[in-house]
Amino acid sequence: MSGIVGMLNLDGSPVDAALLGRMTEYLAFRGPDRQRVRVTKNVGFGHALLRITEESEREQQPFTLDGRQWIVADARVDARQDLIAELRAREQEELTSDATDVELILRAYCVWGEDCVTHLLGDFTFAVWDEPQQRLFCARDHLGVKPFSYTQLGQTVVFSNTLDCIRLHPAGSRELNDAAIADFLMFGANQEIDTTAFRDIRRLPPAHCITWSKEATRCRRYWTLPVDEPISFKHADEYSDRFTDLLRTALHDRLRTRRVGVLMSGGLDSTTLAAVAQSLLRERSTDFFLQAITSVYDRLIPDSERHYAGLVADYLNIPIRYDVRDDETSIAQWDQVSVHTPEPVDNPPAFAAAVEFLKNMATEARVFLYGEGPDNALRYEWRPYLSHLLAQRRVAPLVRALSNDLLMHRRVPLWSSIRQIAGARKHKKRWQEVFPAWLNEEFAARCGCRERWEARHRSGPPAHPVRPQGYDGFNAVRWQGLFEDCDINGALSHAEIQHPFLDLRLLQYMLALPAMPWCRNKLIIRRAMRTALPNDVLRRKKATVQVSPDFNRVLASGFPRLVPSPDVLRYVNPGKIPVVPKSDLELRAALRPLGLNYWLHDLAHN
Repeated sequence: MSGIVGMLNLDGSPVDAALLGRMTEYLAFRGPDRQRVRVTKNVGFGHALLRITEESEREQQPFTLDGRQWIVADARVDARQDLIAELRAREQEELTSDATDVELILRAYCVWGEDCVTHLLGDFTFAVWDEPQQRLFCARDHLGVKPFSYTQLGQTVVFSNTLDCIRLHPAGSRELNDAAIADFLMFGANQEIDTTAFRDIRRLPPAHCITWSKEATRCRRYWTLPVDEPISFKHADEYSDRFTDLLRTALHDRLRTRRVGVLMSGGLDSTTLAAVAQSLLRERSTDFFLQAITSVYDRLIPDSERHYAGLVADYLNIPIRYDVRDDETSIAQWDQVSVHTPEPVDNPPAFAAAVEFLKNMATEARVFLYGEGPDNALRYEWRPYLSHLLAQRRVAPLVRALSNDLLMHRRVPLWSSIRQIAGARKHKKRWQEVFPAWLNEEFAARCGCRERWEARHRSGPPAHPVRPQGYDGFNAVRWQGLFEDCDINGALSHAEIQHPFLDLRLLQYMLALPAMPWCRNKLIIRRAMRTALPNDVLRRKKATVQVSPDFNRVLASGFPRLVPSPDVLRYVNPGKIPVVPKSDLELRAALRPLGLNYWLHDLAHN
């Protein structure tokens, strides 16, 4: 986790070093350990360091090898030894095995130029100034875990991994992007991956790179999630062994510190991270600290996470901290919360509570593991899988899939899937929102809100013939909000939240697994962890929340009345917002105009 910022004047005029210095100082909330600035003629970089790995003690950014190319980055490079071997084979013999990540990226650029991104694995956002070529090259990682925003103000390019930092430039406009505001009000998140809530500030989409020079600006996609055929091994254990190997590799690349926290529920995914992380840390040394952090409700809703997470902590013999959330600030008491977010969020009190808790946890560890990924990657899509085998007339794999599924689950997929389909339809009906009646009519017409709504709910052709839902589950728009929420929470807490299940090697493997039998009830994980976790957790079914905690808080303390700021009236008709939301769904939608109002009020005073 680091803060990065840079400016380039395409007309050759000198960069305002004092302004860049102030922008870099602003990033100290991201990187409190060191801030440095480098300015040369018409280009300048700033960096704010947060030390989360042992090698980051030696990191010096902005960084150069010979003064010809300079780099600034917020990055974790995975598969380091493979990359080092590739670089040494390309006349980089002086490269040492303990080189920092930023050095590896810059050397990759020196060898492969703009194609360096095709040789990188990990979470990264970076910028390279190439003095001989007089060009600025910037890139963002494959899934968009690390943010990158930019603006072009006439002949000046400004970039950062922190949106608010860009807004410090005095030439920037405060005008909002109405399409992004409309998407937030309708869907809770901007549906365009290359824009922000501000008209003149853009996002670099995931798996994209962009180059600025005097001649042109070029932006291109360098990677797309591949559509792979289902893999096939001879023996069942080969599937789980390969999964374990890939998960260990993903965690090995992320455990570059001896103090780690796991954001652990009592479910299968995050407890798996805890078990494998402990195994790896023990192999290295007895001197390590691994702690589970579990959010629980003791009164507000029925919640068994304390019980199951406690079982795992006892089984692994690791400490556990409980984040008891029953008494968080209620939605009805927004006036008691003071929190700033770069873009609007629908529940500022919940955001503030999450930041405060993570700040307390970050005094003991700066790296936290988060278990998102398998719910999407391991969807049990048996029907398209069987259809695919039938269409290709692959009789032997078809018979093997049916027999293995029956043997390992002791139940014919048809009968359980009838219940799943019925449950999915009931769930979809329960959470199917209606077009918000409280949108300002003139604003809705001007932004084409009805058309955006219909396009959002229109299904397109599947991008994957065998795993359509799993593949579509990694649509960039769906993950943008999660990654940016994790990023800003981590930044404000002086910590970094990492996503081992989203390691590309492991993710592509999960999406290539035969749905039958391995995706049914996440069998692949249960089998891989059969001796590493308690049986009660391995047998536990996926927990679902029947009533949201926020809805129960509203029932207890009421729903706040919107006191509209002048700006919010452009977007919302306050008189049509429900006085008392009657369901979780209605509450979720009704929170958005309140969140926007809160953000606009904060924006007016900052």
